[in-house]
Amino acid sequence: MKLVEAKEGIVVSVFVKPKQTKFSIAIDGDDILICSTEEPVKGRVNKEILKVLSKLFKSEVEIISGSTSRQKQILIKNVEKNEVERLLRNLT
Repeated sequence: MKLVEAKEGIVVSVFVKPKQTKFSIAIDGDDILICSTEEPVKGRVNKEILKVLSKLFKSEVEIISGSTSRQKQILIKNVEKNEVERLLRNLT
């Protein structure tokens, strides 16, 4: 899992698969894979990811790089690294 501590929180590197039948988050080796139900049009995938992750971590979440790419870096604000790891591992 690619988690990096930053001043504002934790930066998570993810790979996104759009247009899937069900939204899911999975850990595949060192990679975090997010399957989105939305089409990659007008930021719909990004909005869905931010909405779900902010609910999961109960914190503000923002995409800091990769807004038009499948490979994204997401900042989860005001959380500890071990809390992010625990929540992500409990999903799988």
